Amino acid sequence: MAEDAMPWGQNSGIRTNAPLTMTSSRHPSHPTGPSIISNPLRSLRRLLSAAVCITVAACAAAPGLMAQAPSASAKPRLVVFLVVDGLPQRQVTAYRDQLAPDGLARFLDRGAWFANAHYGHSFTVTGAGHATMLTGAYPHRTGIIGNDWRDPQTGEPEYCAGDASATYIGHKTGRLDGTSPKNLKVETVGDVLRGIDARSKVIAISGKDRGAILPGGKTGTAYMYMEDGEFASTTFYMKEHPAWVNAYNGRRLADSYFKKMWTPVLPAAAYAGDLPDDQPWYGPAGGKLPMMMGGANDDAPKAGYYRSLLKGPFADVMSLEFARAAIAGEALGQDDIPDILAVSLSGHDYVNHAYSAESRMSHDHLLQLDRMLQDFFQDLDRTVGKDNYIAMLTADHGFTPAPEYSASRGLDAGRFDSAAALVRVNAALEKTFEQPRLVRGYSGSGLLLDRKRVADARLDMAVVTEAARAALLTEPAIGAAYTRAEFMSGSRAGAPFFGQMEKSWHKDVSGEVQFVFKPNWIAGSAPATHGSPYEADTQVPILMYGPRWIKPGRFDARVEVVDIAPTLAAMLGVPAPSASEGRVLPSGR
Repeated sequence: MAEDAMPWGQNSGIRTNAPLTMTSSRHPSHPTGPSIISNPLRSLRRLLSAAVCITVAACAAAPGLMAQAPSASAKPRLVVFLVVDGLPQRQVTAYRDQLAPDGLARFLDRGAWFANAHYGHSFTVTGAGHATMLTGAYPHRTGIIGNDWRDPQTGEPEYCAGDASATYIGHKTGRLDGTSPKNLKVETVGDVLRGIDARSKVIAISGKDRGAILPGGKTGTAYMYMEDGEFASTTFYMKEHPAWVNAYNGRRLADSYFKKMWTPVLPAAAYAGDLPDDQPWYGPAGGKLPMMMGGANDDAPKAGYYRSLLKGPFADVMSLEFARAAIAGEALGQDDIPDILAVSLSGHDYVNHAYSAESRMSHDHLLQLDRMLQDFFQDLDRTVGKDNYIAMLTADHGFTPAPEYSASRGLDAGRFDSAAALVRVNAALEKTFEQPRLVRGYSGSGLLLDRKRVADARLDMAVVTEAARAALLTEPAIGAAYTRAEFMSGSRAGAPFFGQMEKSWHKDVSGEVQFVFKPNWIAGSAPATHGSPYEADTQVPILMYGPRWIKPGRFDARVEVVDIAPTLAAMLGVPAPSASEGRVLPSGR
């Protein structure tokens, strides 16, 4: 990441890579993926598991808690955890009358859904969101403060799922590609489940490496979409792919979409309320439906074509087809030992970055996803059994409208020029302290000072930090900024956005000054993005279905994404992950 790049701007989550996987035996060992659970802790977990029914039942009187933990025979055989990357809750409700009967409507009409579900942290980006969902913890505990950041001591770029010791199986691996959960500092529901019984399987799949690796945790297996249209895992998880993965890749499904048209689901009148296609701020490539996959002059699929499949419905079709292959190949949900299948569908995020959530492209993409999910649920009913699994769906973040769209509605909106702002901040510090480049660059959602340069100049770090904060606050895009000392002491508790920003800041990973933009301001050149503490980015769907375990209905009280992990743990009859800071959702039978 260049020094003048904002992690949520040009680097705005648009990164391709691969999902997690397991060996083909029903109850594989996990020799290459080191467990975070020691043997004594496993013993403790078994005791805790035996006691969890008592614990949950004792809490039954508290509002919002499930009445009892399930018996072994009543546990779901499979938890299907679905993520629609970049899906704001407002889109789910806005298009409700256009949904298929058994896709998202299965949750809304026959399941439980939470109309006021939010993230509680401020820097709402893909890595941070995916790390939160199944750990029940925000970045101040997970250590995943963004998609990428800088090492606080050296200033070197770090990637949330990066690990130089692991490589993709059968594919080239770049320096900052995502290959393992090394940077995730806490456990997931799947880690707890496998720590109690290693025969449980946890498989995570995504169009993005971080979308698979972070929900998969330390002991699951991740598979990711690669730039040749295949799915692959890494050497962190296994030495070679099982046969079912090779069989899937041998089908070359991605090639079948070459020159295929992305055609709208509904007639043009159904999209009358959307932004028209080909807005000037879409960039030179524009964007309109119908859209052909692959360039008009291309005579065969190439790397650019495979990447382009992510910006539309077809990579999500492939992710769900790979999930079907995983269910069959790994025999998921076929006995009373619970398994977890996590599938993060990446296409909506790419579409929204390119065209905005207010576009016809985004509207239709959600309808495409809805029809895919209908087919997938019906396949689950047939292969796993409709009373044997729980399905849950959420998103890693919402989406801020494009500044051009906001400005057209008379709102104060704009784009933050991160490179120019960094020059101005450093110039202000040099004028005061007579030292150049005291700010090394952006890191996560903050400024990282050059600690060595500050020390060599015998400057007081606290004084320099305060000066950097003051200089940053002169920028018209900045809404609030707080310092390391304030987060360490909690001295600004109650100040605007401090609580949310505190949850996005980690003492061992973050820099010296954390900041947020004003409403409707974004960084970078992408038409639209996310990463703010405002409702457009924090409010996401939490949808649940599983008639044996989940009481249907709409729930209007505010809940948070950290509530997902303890809820699933309770349904599985295991303790919540140790770092979890959520509570069980009010949806139990």
